[in-house]
Amino acid sequence: METFEQKLEILRQKRKEVELGGGDKKIQKQHESGKLTARERIEKLLDKGSFVEIDAFVEHRCIDFDMADTKAPGEGVVTGYGTIDGRLVFVFAQDFTVIGGSLGEMHAAKIVKIMDMAMKMGAPVIGLNDSGGARIQEGVDALKGYGEIFYRNTIASGVIPQISVILGPCAGGAVYSPALTDFIFMVNEMSKMFITGPQVIKAVTGEDVSPEDLGGALAHNTKSGVAHFMANSEEECFEQIRKLLSYLPSNNLEDPPLKESNAEGIKILPELNNVVPVDPNKPYDMKEVIKIIVDEGDFFEVQPYYAQNMITGFARINGRSVGILANQPKVLAGCLDINASDKAARFVRFCDAFNIPIITFTDTPGYLPGVAQEHGGIIRHGAKLLYAYSEATVPKITVIVRKAYGGAYIAMCSRHLGADQVFAWPTAEIAVMGPEGAANIIFRKDIEESSNPVETRKQKIEEYRDKFANPYQAAKRGYVDDVIEPAHTRVKIISALEMLVSKRETRPDKKHGNMPV
Repeated sequence: METFEQKLEILRQKRKEVELGGGDKKIQKQHESGKLTARERIEKLLDKGSFVEIDAFVEHRCIDFDMADTKAPGEGVVTGYGTIDGRLVFVFAQDFTVIGGSLGEMHAAKIVKIMDMAMKMGAPVIGLNDSGGARIQEGVDALKGYGEIFYRNTIASGVIPQISVILGPCAGGAVYSPALTDFIFMVNEMSKMFITGPQVIKAVTGEDVSPEDLGGALAHNTKSGVAHFMANSEEECFEQIRKLLSYLPSNNLEDPPLKESNAEGIKILPELNNVVPVDPNKPYDMKEVIKIIVDEGDFFEVQPYYAQNMITGFARINGRSVGILANQPKVLAGCLDINASDKAARFVRFCDAFNIPIITFTDTPGYLPGVAQEHGGIIRHGAKLLYAYSEATVPKITVIVRKAYGGAYIAMCSRHLGADQVFAWPTAEIAVMGPEGAANIIFRKDIEESSNPVETRKQKIEEYRDKFANPYQAAKRGYVDDVIEPAHTRVKIISALEMLVSKRETRPDKKHGNMPV
């Protein structure tokens, strides 16, 4: 019979084997490829010494092919919980040194348990993905594992924040779990995501593409819009995650963390009076406006490289966490298009799910015209933004900075979509269409019959701008709550946020709506 000391020694040895993963050679290979191991990643992401591992001794039960005698320490995934800035989070990290981090039945079971625990405890779940995909030897059991993960991703959506981090390959069915989560982080020249890899594409379609061009961080951050953040290293990526979580509540029943603001929280900002050009056709950087208004000029942008005509991100105003959406006049004149509508609608729905007030800065001449946009479904995609804003019950504050024409005026959270407070700068132009187009229609006869059509048209444009394309017409109807000096914008927003703290708004009972997708 073994002594107690011998039993302890067996335990220590087993734990050591698990912690060593695929062994020294595989770990060295991981490092040579420029990647950290699963355990190193967890250690760098979480608060020092806070990680508690769960299911370290789980093993596969595959008896087919060559798997019967194959050891898979920890089943190729490290799972557990810890803290980030003292707040509870649950985490799983796939271990590429163990059978390529492939997902089998028990590998999935470990992830599922962590997700279930996160739901019960009301804490964010973070997945560090680095896997060769489904474990072929386990057949349908591996596929079952993916299905159970997808199901939990869906049930957890809008209940706890879900974050996916791509730190290696992620192919086939494995990409759908990240796609179901709230935010995807990628590392440039390290992360890869695709349904079918370059070899399959070459065989089926004849297209020749590299893994990086097909599904690298740059491709998914700039072209597909699948990813939300891109970092140049794993360490930078983990810092981005920690910063993101600082703006978010742990679950949908909590309010976002409130940070103590400095003594100058409520202040007049005279520099805002000079940001917007007098010429309404001249571009400027809306991010400058945002950074002047938010606390310490700190704006954490989401999807900064995708659909850049729409700005989305998190900030604090007087210590309160807020979600910010804004048109970017520097890109496509701030027009709304298919990608901008998708980007904005998804961000609005996330903020609404997690009790984060939404602040919208409007400067858009309308929807982007063109055959490609119409045939691409701008009607359907544009409707997503209308749906998202209308559905949202969190505090909604809109600042009309300059242009707000036609349907785009409505889409950027007008009073008619449920905005709680709408402010307009004196530079605001609120109308069915821009003065140039309106003048051509309304005063067509006057212009045609004029002895100097060019000068007459110019006069009529100014006449229309003075009479109709200004904020005071909307203010007369109560659609704009106040026309404000730009310098007072921060003060007005702070006051509105404090007033709206106790906002309660309900919607009709229903299973769910049918959002255009």
